[in-house]
Amino acid sequence: MYDLLLSPMKIGSMTVKNRTVMTAAEFSLGQTNGKPTERLMDYYEERAKGGVGMIIPGICRVNDMGGASTFTQLAMSHDYHIEPMREFAERIHRHGAKLCIQLHHPGRQGMASAINSLPLVIPVADRFPGVMEQVFKCTPLLLGMEEKGICFSVQAPSKVELAKHGATRMHAMSGKEIRDLISDFIEAAVRCQKAGVDCVELHAGHGYIIQQFLSPHTNRRTDEYGGSFENRMRFITEIIQGIRARCGRDYPLTVRLTADEMYARIGREGVGYDLETGKQIAKRLEELTVDAINVTSACYDAYNYWLEPTSFEPGWRKYLAREIRKTVSIPIIAANVIRTPEQAEEQLEEGDQDFVASARAFICDPHWVEKAASGRSDEIRRCIGCLNCIRSFMTNAGVGKPGECALNMSVAREKEYFNMPRDGEGRKILVIGAGPAGLTAAQTLAMRGFDVSVYEKEEKPGGQVLTAAACHLKDKLYWCIEDLMTNARKAGAKVFLGTELSAEEIAEADPWAVVVATGGEPLRPRSIEGLDGENVYTAPQIIHREIVLHGKRVVVAGSGMTGLETAEILCETGNSVTIIEMADEIAPGTWFQLVDDEMERLGRTDTRFETGTKLVSADPEGVIVETVRTGERRRIAADCLVLSLGVKPAGNLARQLDLLSVRRIYRVGDAVKSGTIADACHTAFDTVMAIR
Repeated sequence: MYDLLLSPMKIGSMTVKNRTVMTAAEFSLGQTNGKPTERLMDYYEERAKGGVGMIIPGICRVNDMGGASTFTQLAMSHDYHIEPMREFAERIHRHGAKLCIQLHHPGRQGMASAINSLPLVIPVADRFPGVMEQVFKCTPLLLGMEEKGICFSVQAPSKVELAKHGATRMHAMSGKEIRDLISDFIEAAVRCQKAGVDCVELHAGHGYIIQQFLSPHTNRRTDEYGGSFENRMRFITEIIQGIRARCGRDYPLTVRLTADEMYARIGREGVGYDLETGKQIAKRLEELTVDAINVTSACYDAYNYWLEPTSFEPGWRKYLAREIRKTVSIPIIAANVIRTPEQAEEQLEEGDQDFVASARAFICDPHWVEKAASGRSDEIRRCIGCLNCIRSFMTNAGVGKPGECALNMSVAREKEYFNMPRDGEGRKILVIGAGPAGLTAAQTLAMRGFDVSVYEKEEKPGGQVLTAAACHLKDKLYWCIEDLMTNARKAGAKVFLGTELSAEEIAEADPWAVVVATGGEPLRPRSIEGLDGENVYTAPQIIHREIVLHGKRVVVAGSGMTGLETAEILCETGNSVTIIEMADEIAPGTWFQLVDDEMERLGRTDTRFETGTKLVSADPEGVIVETVRTGERRRIAADCLVLSLGVKPAGNLARQLDLLSVRRIYRVGDAVKSGTIADACHTAFDTVMAIR
């Protein structure tokens, strides 16, 4: 089984033991000076233990003056990085995996607050470890200054429009800056070779500086580095030629290449370059003796087309790799939203690519490959595309914390997790509720050696995830429940579905502890008149199709993801929808990619948005709303009102248990506070790990 997936293959002079590659995904695990931390090495070594063939850590800067994307990424910008990198490589090699370092410079997508400052911060931070804590406290101030353009400008091939998510000031690089940066890439590759790194990769994707030189959209230079295709290729050409001159032809070199900038996908036809140019670039890279091409797509302006949310189907962009593979004869690596070994094997058999790559699959389950190889594919924890990894990284990097996975509690604490104390001693714990919080709690407690029984009143587990997964294109969210059920049971937890225990029955069972994971229920604020009307529904009623409206004028109160997804379902049956939101923006506090993804579809429907608008009351003819800023009230005529105002804890089981003198009651997930799948899993894990 998985004969191709588990077979070895060469990249240049290097033999990779199987066809799996963990692609780079920055998680802010390094030191300010660019050296790997123990935690970073633990993180990647666990993936090597788990069977990944080649590991490409997060972006590695080649220049401290203007090349930083975070304060805690890897670097190979100085000779003092060689020995720490050697230690890192040796730890990966212990498990038969190869280490490939991705050399990177962000260009116009850089971190303006680090421009010219990192060389000053590094020696101070090395001498006084606490200084970075003070720097991170200044993050809000620095970001505020950047938004106002009070910052140094980042390097770019040309001064063009700002990146959608990047610095607010840039300047066109001088000839000297270009030559210096080419030298930086070359010297970083030389250091990697000296450190025993197996391979280096040039990041020419996702809108970073090499791709900026390749694209006619971001490269509008009129000198030898811009204009024609030949001139736009010159920057990467001189880097490759320099690496070959210094490291030799036999040192493996790959390029992560955006094959299509995907501007057409976001309605900007003719901007940047498309797949035909991508194929032309790939062919030239082969001529330049590159050993493999790691095919990717898009840039920051088209974010969802390289870092996809849940709605994108696994393998949706495999056509890019297929077309590049037809163009060149060197191996093709590609991350095509790979989620299962079956999918990976199929794409290898179809000839779409030579190596299957993913960051998120191996973030979510570091032992993905080993489980596949040992016949335990059912135990693989599948990535659900919730984007908590990128959201948490972007949020945490500015305060010196690592990113996290919604479902994998071991991320950035591998040693602690995989050496979890077995101190449960068979003590009986009841978990009430089989949503993500309850199942995470059950698996963790069973791993610790407790006698765990889970009781779920519904015939199907999942809680709020059942509602989320019933939304358009979101069915993959339910994978997390399927996988949690499998792994909780494998760990030893007993799960009873369609079984509701009363507080009295729980007390009579006399458990050592009880974990209340009873979830939440839709909020119907008593302060708003008319919400008990016959024309008032809740979002779950619409999402689960318990209520199907046709040709109605509908007001949806609340523009969070549930409200937006509810509106999409309503539009499918011919309703005219108005979404009202108290905040000044749609889906406040929601990760922008999720909003962009949903709004792209809603933009094609009959949906209106009214922000800064508060629901006051409802009646059979519509709703009364109030403009938040002015207090002005008015009527919106409507046939129906759908409430998407959030979730409150369901029931009062914890209170009842307390009155019955049940000891050690722990509430987790929506039973405490409404949140995401990530919130549910992480709060449950942290809560039950603290049980002693």
